[in-house]
Amino acid sequence: MSTDVVNIAAAQAATTPEGNICFRFIKMKGRSFGNWFFGLFILFCLWWLGGYLLYINPDTTNFADFGPIPTFQAYPALWAEGTIQNAVMSSGYRLGVALAIAISFGIPIGILLGRSKKFKEISNSPFQLLRMVSPLSWEPIAVIVFLTWDQAIIFLLSIASVWPIAFATAAGLAKVDPAWFKVARNLGATPWHTLTQIILPAIAFDILTGIRAALGVAWIVLVPAEFLGVTSGLGYSIADARETLSYDHLTAMVLVIGVIGYLLDSTCAFVIKNWCWHRAE
Repeated sequence: MSTDVVNIAAAQAATTPEGNICFRFIKMKGRSFGNWFFGLFILFCLWWLGGYLLYINPDTTNFADFGPIPTFQAYPALWAEGTIQNAVMSSGYRLGVALAIAISFGIPIGILLGRSKKFKEISNSPFQLLRMVSPLSWEPIAVIVFLTWDQAIIFLLSIASVWPIAFATAAGLAKVDPAWFKVARNLGATPWHTLTQIILPAIAFDILTGIRAALGVAWIVLVPAEFLGVTSGLGYSIADARETLSYDHLTAMVLVIGVIGYLLDSTCAFVIKNWCWHRAE
């Protein structure tokens, strides 16, 4: 009898507006999680199938460690040796410093592009030219100019990530109603007030979107930039595993790179969705 009462009460609650909203929310979240898990399951199955095909082929049996089971078995040793922690800390330092530099230069450049027609006309062609140059093309020059490999890698990451921030900032500022600036001038707003009270709040969504894109570009450039010269970082750990033929360690570190990159991008998406007045859908 008590079970029937609970079921009836639950059914009645679901018919109320609050119950319907709660049920739809749970259903939507459950479906999203199910799709997320199912996508990863498909990827894992394809990965396992590739490893199995390598294993059963006599010509490629030596590469069977690329499969998922040897990869996951390698994590305890990599963690105990400190390989994962040291690689993440080294790469994280380079990425963080580079993004700080890119943001410091990218946002002011973007505001100038959006506010000054003269500056935009003069700088558009050289900026577009520099933007289209592969960041890794600067590596030989960076090695000569900078004293250490750390500085050279930070430069490469900075030059890769500054353009998404700058052009996203400029695009966001171009959408701001010019009447806002006229009203601000009429009310006696100083340039600093205009910047902090109108420009930055209005284009926060675009700036964060640019930072998210810059983070993705920098994360992709980071690994190949660490292949040469340095003795630490995620890229170095992959190169070292390749040289020692530790294929399970190699795929384990590749998976670490993917997971960290996914978490960083998801964090940016969460911030954009929840802390911008103009939210992403």
